[in-house]
Amino acid sequence: MPLLNTVTTPYAEAFLQVADASGETEVVIGQVRSLLDVWASSPELREALGSPVLEVDVKKALIEKLFAAELSPIFLNLLKLLADRKRIGILGPVLERMLEIYRQQNNIALATITSATPLSDSQQALVAERVKSVAGTDKVEINLQVDPSLIGGFLLNVGSKVIDASLSGQVRRLGLELARVS
Repeated sequence: MPLLNTVTTPYAEAFLQVADASGETEVVIGQVRSLLDVWASSPELREALGSPVLEVDVKKALIEKLFAAELSPIFLNLLKLLADRKRIGILGPVLERMLEIYRQQNNIALATITSATPLSDSQQALVAERVKSVAGTDKVEINLQVDPSLIGGFLLNVGSKVIDASLSGQVRRLGLELARVS
């Protein structure tokens, strides 16, 4: 287990237990995803809450002011607990670990699909069916990304499995094959 997981796992597990006990798991998981987006897109927020200069009470007041309307009370309490314990700087990894544990508990496979261009709805549906067969489960969470350097096609990552159906991958494999023949 990576070192960071030894710190994040107890918080993530405890929070999921509290969410389960209160019957708010699905709501909280949605809020975790939203907060992760905010956390990832706001370096100012990460710096402010992670700053050792700001007092814990100021951080807790900031958390209350920013998130009271969007987050459930149990989620706010987690954020305040992390602030009290001077762990709010690792909020992102704690939230990521919560999602990992949630997926494990519910047998949900995480798939990352990287395509050269954005996929249409019908393409997403076709790829989702393929992901289900590769993952061996009907429950999949798909993370879509766009990388024009693939030239065409897509790259699919599900756990340790990788399917490279991209043009750049085909060109690379062809080049390796030609180098081996010569």
